[in-house]
Amino acid sequence: MADINVLVDEFLARKSVAVVGVSDRRDTGCNMAYERFKQAGYEVIPINPRISEYDGRICYPDLGSIPSTPDAVFILANPQVTEAIVDECIELGIMHVWMHCMMGTKPGLAAGMTSVSQDAVQRCREHGLQVIPGSCPNQFLKPDFGHRMMRVMWRALGFMRVP
Repeated sequence: MADINVLVDEFLARKSVAVVGVSDRRDTGCNMAYERFKQAGYEVIPINPRISEYDGRICYPDLGSIPSTPDAVFILANPQVTEAIVDECIELGIMHVWMHCMMGTKPGLAAGMTSVSQDAVQRCREHGLQVIPGSCPNQFLKPDFGHRMMRVMWRALGFMRVP
């Protein structure tokens, strides 16, 4: 069993992060994560095949369209999208993947509110990618009160263990 803090520290040690799932239609948790990464000094690359620009930057349809390969990928999208993104990460050699789930890392929680695909997690592990299968960067990047409390509560309930 991996320690989530070690995985998070290794993910956050990267310089550039592609954020999959940004939206121009409404404020989302993905948009918030994008902004937190940006405020923390990361080179942040927006990914969404439906839009061409986000936050004044080119928004790429997929990872392969980015001119230089990002160091890490954060995904807040449908689990089927996660599977396709993981396949791209494997193909491009991106070794750090974070799949969002607001309920921590325990498989099966928040089934309708997760980006985690257990098949994608398995593929990451089979190909040597470091994967965080759940939780949220907003709980680690200067968290607001709500995200701090979620992190404390999920840890106390055992939902922050990486199987």
